[in-house]
Amino acid sequence: MLPDRGRNGRKTRIFGRPVTRGHALFRRVIGMHTAWDAVGDGEFFCPACGGDRNYQRLTGRRRFVLLGLPVVPRGTAGPVIQCAACQDLFDPDVLDHPTTTRLSAMLRDAVHTVVLAVLSTGGATSRTTLETAVGTLRGAGFDDCTQDQLMALVDALAADTGRAEPDCGPGIPGLAIELHEALGPLAPHLAPAGREALLLQGARIALADGPYTPAERDVLSTAGCALTIGSDDVARLLVAARTPS
Repeated sequence: MLPDRGRNGRKTRIFGRPVTRGHALFRRVIGMHTAWDAVGDGEFFCPACGGDRNYQRLTGRRRFVLLGLPVVPRGTAGPVIQCAACQDLFDPDVLDHPTTTRLSAMLRDAVHTVVLAVLSTGGATSRTTLETAVGTLRGAGFDDCTQDQLMALVDALAADTGRAEPDCGPGIPGLAIELHEALGPLAPHLAPAGREALLLQGARIALADGPYTPAERDVLSTAGCALTIGSDDVARLLVAARTPS
């Protein structure tokens, strides 16, 4: 049976009603007992601990208790998620939040996709643009990135055709789907400033060889859409990117 309160007497996230001394005594005579069983485990981001932790998924069977003895079945309980570290309990939707490790990987992939999308509009022909793109990717964790690798990836992306494109304003065939796949799942987990910073990285690459081309504006607008940034804010950020940081 799991306790009603977490470690150090802290209320749990889902069973946290304080218990008076009299009520606790009454529950020893008559009350409800829940027998919990572990039905799965894994790693998750624990809101109480503030980091990645192991967890168990628990389901329970309730029984009416008389004089400390479970006598009458009263249905099921849960499922709930229990942190292996702090022992706090959470609703299963806590697993919808990616772990810190997973979120870092998603962010790296997002930066990579935005960079390739901008280069695919024609910027890969400029050495200045390629140097800016390489610097951005190395800053995101791609330490071994080179200009030759980027050129090969841009050529491969240009050869990838025939895929459907999401309906999200102006877009570039073959690029919009890449942007939505990489940025869409990430956007809900980033603060507005984080989403804007990601778009600004792409904008500064586009500006490395001069003013935006129409194709660069289109692909940056599509990236903004995938990041759930409004069109007015996208326009504001494209202007702000012209100011040296």
